[in-house]
Order: sequence, then C-alpha cells, then structure tokens
Amino acid sequence: MAKPCFDPRADGAFTIRLAAPADAAGILAVYAPYITGTCITFETEVPSAKAFAERTAAILREYPYYICRIDNKIVGFAYASQHRERAAYRYSADVSVYVEPAHQRQGIGKALYTVLLEAMTEQGIYTAYAGITLPNEKSIGLHKSFGFHDVGVYSHVGYKSGKWLDVLWMEKALREYGKP
Repeated sequence: MAKPCFDPRADGAFTIRLAAPADAAGILAVYAPYITGTCITFETEVPSAKAFAERTAAILREYPYYICRIDNKIVGFAYASQHRERAAYRYSADVSVYVEPAHQRQGIGKALYTVLLEAMTEQGIYTAYAGITLPNEKSIGLHKSFGFHDVGVYSHVGYKSGKWLDVLWMEKALREYGKP
C-alpha cells in the first residue's frame, strides 16, 4: 500500500515516512498550536498524548499517514481519513496537512501531499476532499497546486474563538472513475 520512506531533496534536508502511534507526541507538538492559537482546526482542546496515539493508530488501520522529520524532529504531517460513514463513500477520503510555521514554504507540505495522494491512489481511493477554514490562502494555494478545485462553502458551520467560521470544501479526482 503506502511507501515507507521518501526523501524529496537530494541533500536529505528532510525525510518523510509512514507515521506510527509512537510518533503521536511529536505529531501533537506540531498540531497543538493550531488547536490553541488558530481556527484552522475546529478542535478546541488539545488531546492527551495517549488519546492522540490511539487516534493515530485508528487512522493507520485504514488510511495512509505520513510525518516529515528534520534532524529527527517531526515538523509536519499529512493523513487521509474517512470522508463519511456510509459504505458508498468508501472510495473517497478527506485529507489534512499541517506544517510547523517555522518550516512552511520549504516544500514540506507539497512533499507530504505528493506521497499521501500517491498512497491513496494505490489504495484504491478515487476522490480526495479537503475542508479549509476560511480565510486560509496558503492552504487554498497548496490544494490548487495539486489540482483540487472548489466544490462549495459550508457557511457558519463552526464556532471557535468567539466567531462563526466558514469552511471551503475542495476535491481532487485521484483516478479515472469506473467500477472499483
């Protein structure tokens, strides 16, 4: 299914590999500031390391999940997850990517998505969906660079930090549509 390792730069400046539940604390260190300091994620409380490890393990049972490391420190991650519960949705998945602000604009998000989308395609997923809290031009730009296009906006769908938030949904076909 998913490739275990990927080094997108000749100088080896960063490496990407499959995540493991043991990586949860490092992943959470990247993710927690997005919870506490932004509206990018609708999560409002930082989960415990144990709960996050369980969440990571649950995702890995069904979907690809990658981390990016620089000097043995996790600086970004990307994963796929269930789009909706009903069986007919099983060929679609949601995607997410997070990179530490200090490491953004270095090709890490693109490298993570390159590996993730390839793994999803190999797994038999047909469509990837991304929900992006508005405004977020950097994320929209990243997704457009991969061929995602807008499918609609959920207006006032979430409430965080004292305000109502909209979410733009984007999609990307990963393969030709035919009988799975």
